[in-house]
Amino acid sequence: MPVFLIAFIIIPIIEMVILIEVGGLIGALPTVGLVLLTAVIGAAMLRQQGAATLLRANQRMASGELPAREMAEGLLLAVGGALLLTPGFVTDAVGFACLIPFTRRWLSGYVVNRMVFSGGASMGGHYEYHQYSQSRDRGPRRDAHGNIIIEGEFEQEQQGREPEDPDRLDRR
Repeated sequence: MPVFLIAFIIIPIIEMVILIEVGGLIGALPTVGLVLLTAVIGAAMLRQQGAATLLRANQRMASGELPAREMAEGLLLAVGGALLLTPGFVTDAVGFACLIPFTRRWLSGYVVNRMVFSGGASMGGHYEYHQYSQSRDRGPRRDAHGNIIIEGEFEQEQQGREPEDPDRLDRR
């Protein structure tokens, strides 16, 4: 049986058993109240954490970096929000783990470190993203061997010839 099919069968059964047990201990109404309370708290956390993650992603894009970690965190926030809206205590625990910054950053780091990014863009330039380009410190970028990366453009000139000026009107 596929993993997702098993998860969709076993997780609801576990949730029902736990809800019945908790309902037997504290009563049905307090149990429903707890489920609703976790949904409300989760929605508030999702809104706050989502805004903070979006802001960080925008800052990284503005500085010319690929917001890979922020994209992974956004995915975890969406999963966590969906799990918190699902009634049950197990899904709430996993959902809160996706919303709490410490655990979310650890999970997103785990996901990002297992991905390899590279590609091109056609909007006026080309980018390549490698794992070494996502340093958390604000120092110079370094490659996998610790060498400093200096980015720039160059044109090769022929010996003894003056370079053409593209703004010059009197072309020969």
